[in-house]
Amino acid sequence: MLFTSPGLIHSVAAQSNAATAPAISAATQQFITNVAISDLFEIASARLALARGTEPQKTFANQMIADHGKTSSELRKIIVVRSMNVDLPSQLDTAHQAKYDQLNDARGDDFGALYATQQVAAHKEAIANYDRYAKGGDVPELRDWAAKTLPQLSQHLEMAQKLTQQGGAPTTGRSSN
Repeated sequence: MLFTSPGLIHSVAAQSNAATAPAISAATQQFITNVAISDLFEIASARLALARGTEPQKTFANQMIADHGKTSSELRKIIVVRSMNVDLPSQLDTAHQAKYDQLNDARGDDFGALYATQQVAAHKEAIANYDRYAKGGDVPELRDWAAKTLPQLSQHLEMAQKLTQQGGAPTTGRSSN
């Protein structure tokens, strides 16, 4: 399944400046790739949760769509402003596609439990990625942005952990259709 990013045009524009843009380090490329794929996965899996999840999962999913859409936009802006020569993925890698497919095949309580578990793992992975770059990244704007984004990711992790405590079972709460 192919997921396109609304900012694909921006990444193409950034890539078209490849002849004049300074090269980036492998660590920066890896950080950007990880962020882009993570955001794509968060948004895609959240869309499934909106269709199949409990009310708390739908509330969480709406937050993930908003927040990870924002981080994707901020990342693209830094890339364009810095005229970075970078490959920005527009689809999931094999590992994240497999997780998405597994989630897409799940139903009912199995879906809820898997969604919550995947979200905890995804946010732990994202926190490690952002923390690593915030402490040692070589592009100051990206390093500062990573550090600034970490508290929000930690909040997402706490929210995901609460979903796992609910075990995917429906709970009462405000509707978020």
